[in-house]
Amino acid sequence: MIGDSRPAAEDMTPPEVQSTPGPGARPGARPVPAGLHLIATPIGAARDITLHALDLLAGADVLAAEDTRTLRKLMEIHGLSPGARPLIAYHDHNGARARPGLMRALAEGRSVVYASEAGTPLVADPGYQLVRAALAEGHPVHAAPGPSAVLAALAVSGLPTDRFLFAGFPPASGAARARWLAELAPVQATLVLYESPKRVHKLLTESMKHLGNGRQAAVCRELTKRFETVTRGTLAELAEAFAGKPVKGEIVVVVDRPDAAPAGVEDLEEALRAALARVSLKDAVAEVAAALGVPRREVYQAALKLAGER
Repeated sequence: MIGDSRPAAEDMTPPEVQSTPGPGARPGARPVPAGLHLIATPIGAARDITLHALDLLAGADVLAAEDTRTLRKLMEIHGLSPGARPLIAYHDHNGARARPGLMRALAEGRSVVYASEAGTPLVADPGYQLVRAALAEGHPVHAAPGPSAVLAALAVSGLPTDRFLFAGFPPASGAARARWLAELAPVQATLVLYESPKRVHKLLTESMKHLGNGRQAAVCRELTKRFETVTRGTLAELAEAFAGKPVKGEIVVVVDRPDAAPAGVEDLEEALRAALARVSLKDAVAEVAAALGVPRREVYQAALKLAGER
């Protein structure tokens, strides 16, 4: 940009980074300031890791990871090794036990790196409580941004990106999933969901009912990996495409927002008549309310009126 007088990248390093490397750092590694550093790791291609993240992995005093085997392998690919430094597992099942040790390291003024198994820490990831604890005790918390399945899927989906909601994994039970989808139906934002490959077809069929058959969506599989595929279409088309189809790999489902245009009385009645010809009144109300973004109570009253006229 003309007139942009920002310093060169090497000069933009905060002054605190100019401290000497900690005792556990690799010889020749860049110094890492004390505090908790969150590293985004590749979701597929190992070369997607940032140079900043590699510097942190090379120079930090303590390494923590959701999966230590995954982090060790990633480091080996890039010519790094934990060496004599602690490499600590920190995940959903041991967080309460592992957290005190990491907090002691921070209290001693050491640099601690935390890496998720894949993607950005704290996004569908167990690092939240660690960050909360570090902040509560006044320790610096930094992020080295990078790979994210949420953003990668959003980018390739072809759906609006100006406003989106990451909703995570759907509940496993049927009733809870139905309530969860019904709550998402009127949200005026592109939806980004994670799902198990074994349940992706079920999610698509249930989404048809609660979000509307005609909503545009994309099923993103194995993003950045060798067998990456992105299948786009309406929820109805995707449900048909994945029916009886064995699915493997990591899945992200992206769903377009509902039609923002308010539904008129004629639109509502037409949609209800079509739905009532196929399904029960209860199911018709749920389907139309989701498809048109109209409050369920309003749709229910209109459905009762139509049912009385028949």
